[in-house]
Amino acid sequence: MQMYSEADVDITCLAERQITILGYGSQGRAHALNLKDSGFNVVVGLRASGASWDKAKADGLNVMEPNAAVKDATIVMFLTPDMVQKALYQSVVDDIPQGATLMFAHGFAIHYKQVEPRSDLNVALIAPKGPGGLVRRQYEDGHGVPCLVAVNQDASGDALKIALAYAAGIGGARAGVIETTFAEETETDLFGEQAVLCGGATELIVAGFETLVEAGYQPEVAYYEVMHELKLIVDLLHEGGLKKMHKFISDTAAWGDMISGPRVVDAASRAAMKDVLNDIQDGTFARNWIAENENGMPEFKRMMQTDLDHPIEKVGQDLRGRMDWLEE
Repeated sequence: MQMYSEADVDITCLAERQITILGYGSQGRAHALNLKDSGFNVVVGLRASGASWDKAKADGLNVMEPNAAVKDATIVMFLTPDMVQKALYQSVVDDIPQGATLMFAHGFAIHYKQVEPRSDLNVALIAPKGPGGLVRRQYEDGHGVPCLVAVNQDASGDALKIALAYAAGIGGARAGVIETTFAEETETDLFGEQAVLCGGATELIVAGFETLVEAGYQPEVAYYEVMHELKLIVDLLHEGGLKKMHKFISDTAAWGDMISGPRVVDAASRAAMKDVLNDIQDGTFARNWIAENENGMPEFKRMMQTDLDHPIEKVGQDLRGRMDWLEE
């Protein structure tokens, strides 16, 4: 493993040069404000008719239409949704200066060849391992969110140096920047989302809720047990891994963890995880997701509505409405 810290970074290599951020969602806002506060020359590229234009202006940033925003850029960071990046790149590519660096916070568009950059451009990745709100808060508190760095195309010979300077500008070098590849970042990120963090976790929660309710237990009690209390466990895992979780849960809970966890996530579950990973590695997932977008996302919308209509959502909404502190 190669990890870089602030001591390994020459942040002056981007002095007086323009960094253009395309997009102003969670990550876009965090990157733009952190870079600005680090003393970089930041321009945000947005459509004047878009909802984010006034927000970026109110945050004190220099905002231009995308084509104008990239014209003098040394770095152009794409922080729009994956499925938008192909069309966005095609619309601005002729205005991007020779020898500039294209950057991404997720490797999907490059790894699956949705974006095929000009040969004169550097192509690099800085992927914070946390949501944009956390990237901003940690920076403001004098800390940082760890990042991954990768170089896919090194036209200038110093693409890694430039990427590390960018990572330092958003605070990532304070926590450490691990070198990876576009393929590794993309495939592990997609797998984590699908098998554990989003797909795996939510299906486990819903299945647990349904099991308890079908057995005759009150939905409200089931919700507390399988959804509400999950945060307590995740916080312990986040702060100190399995060791801290086991230290702070009861011996009864730990015993149940060790004898029952493998019954739920068994050999069949692990085989399913391998199938998920295979679909990511061979491009099946990407092809299906790209086709779904091009078709107007009917299956996406149907499945999303099914999730939102599940009884656990109605129960949860009612219970969360009684917990005022959740909004703080």
